[in-house]
Amino acid sequence: MSATTAPTSSAPAAETTGQEIHHDRNRWGQIRLYVGLAVIVVWGLAPAYWMVVTAFRDVGYTFDTSPWPTHVTLDNFRTAFDTSRGNHFGAALWHSIVIGIVTTAVAMLVGVFAAYAMSRLNFPGKFIILGVILGSSMFPGVALVTPLFQLFSNLGWLQGVNYQALIIPYISFALPLTIYTLTAFLAEMPWELEESARIDGCTPGQAFRKIMLPLAAPGLFTTAILVFIASWNEFLLASQFSTKYTQTVTVAIASFTGAQPHQEPYTAIMAAGTIVTVPLIIMVLVFQRWIVSGLTAGGVKG
Repeated sequence: MSATTAPTSSAPAAETTGQEIHHDRNRWGQIRLYVGLAVIVVWGLAPAYWMVVTAFRDVGYTFDTSPWPTHVTLDNFRTAFDTSRGNHFGAALWHSIVIGIVTTAVAMLVGVFAAYAMSRLNFPGKFIILGVILGSSMFPGVALVTPLFQLFSNLGWLQGVNYQALIIPYISFALPLTIYTLTAFLAEMPWELEESARIDGCTPGQAFRKIMLPLAAPGLFTTAILVFIASWNEFLLASQFSTKYTQTVTVAIASFTGAQPHQEPYTAIMAAGTIVTVPLIIMVLVFQRWIVSGLTAGGVKG
C-alpha cells in the first residue's frame, strides 16, 4: 500500500514574492520621482545661485568657475547704486515699486468686481465676454508697441514723469489674468453663503464685502502676487516708453555701464539682479502654500 503525500501549497510564497515586487516597484518609482524633482529644482535655481555667487565675487574674479563664493566683497552692491557712473538703480527701484503697486491695486480693484459679475451673475453674452477677455491676453505685446508709441507721443506722454505711459498698458495686460483667475475662484464658492447673509439682513454689497471677499482672500492674494511680479519683470514696454524719470529696474540693469566705455560691469549687474530677484524668490517660497491654495482651491465647500 503506497502512501500519498499532500502537495505543499505555494500560495503564501507567491503572495510574498508579489508583495516584494510591488514594494520594489513603488520604491524605484519614488526614487525616480525624487531624482526628477531634484533635477528640475537644480535646473531652475542654478542660474539664480550663480547670479548670487557672482554678485559677491570680486570684479577681478568675475569669470572664476568655482561654484562656491570666492574673494567675497560687497563692492558690487555699492557700484550698483553708484550714480557717478550714470547708473540710477536706486531711483529705478522706487519707480518699479510705485508702478507695480499702482498696477496691482487698480487691476485688483477692477478685476474683483468684473470677476464677481462673471462668476455670480447671469446675463446674456457672459461667456462671449469672458472669451474676448481671454483672447486679448493672447495678443502679442510686441505688436502693440508701435501704435502705443504713436498714441503716447501724440498725447505727450513720452517726456518727463510719465508713469501713466507704463501703468495704463500694464493694467490692460494684467486685467485678463486677474479676471480669469478670480472668476474661476469665485465660481467655486457656494451660493448658500451669500443667501444666508442676505437672509440675515445684508445687502448684496455687504454680503460681497463681509462674506465673499474674506473667503476669497487666498485667490486675491495669489492674483495680486502674480500681477505685481509681471509688472516688476516687464521689460519691452518699459524700454520703449520710460524716461530717465520713470526708468524701471529691468531697463536700469540693461543700461548699466562700467568705468570705461563699452565695459560691461558683470558683477554689478549680478548684484543688481540679486537685489531685484532674490526678494521675489523668497516671497514665493514663503507664501507658496497660499499661492498654491489660491490657484487650486475655489473656496470652502458647505
